Amino acid sequence: MKPLKTTIALFAFLIGFASQAQDKKPLSTPETATGKIGNATVTINYSSPSVRDREIWGALVPYGKIWRAGANAATTFETDKALTIEGKELPAGKYSVFIIPSKGEAAVIFNKDLEQRGTEKYNQSQDQLRVGVKTTSIPKSEKLTYVITAKGFSLNWDTVSIPVSAK
Repeated sequence: MKPLKTTIALFAFLIGFASQAQDKKPLSTPETATGKIGNATVTINYSSPSVRDREIWGALVPYGKIWRAGANAATTFETDKALTIEGKELPAGKYSVFIIPSKGEAAVIFNKDLEQRGTEKYNQSQDQLRVGVKTTSIPKSEKLTYVITAKGFSLNWDTVSIPVSAK
């Protein structure tokens, strides 16, 4: 009888543990931004981290180093029509997005390799397009967000916006 009680108690513990693990939400939530730039439908899939009292630009996201433009898996940018990004052609398709931030500016990179999780396997030879943009100051944004407008898109996080013009 005692082995049966032990088995039942162990089973109850494992069920309780499994249900608690399923309730835990990720700190960086998966998000999607969708909109029109000109005639093109654009979708950006990303994980949205929070500032959480951390220094972001130049610290958590170091200046001069490649960053995956979100958290967790690589951020992806998909367009159903070719776009002109900062005066350069980006063919229709799906790309991973990376950013190399600097104080007051950033390089925005559209890379053809969609299987990347972070930057460890980033391969510059897979870049489809790389453009430079000026950053702007914004009121504090706790969560990283992407915003798509008729004139392009922006990454907004903490007190920095990285606007990218497109048509």
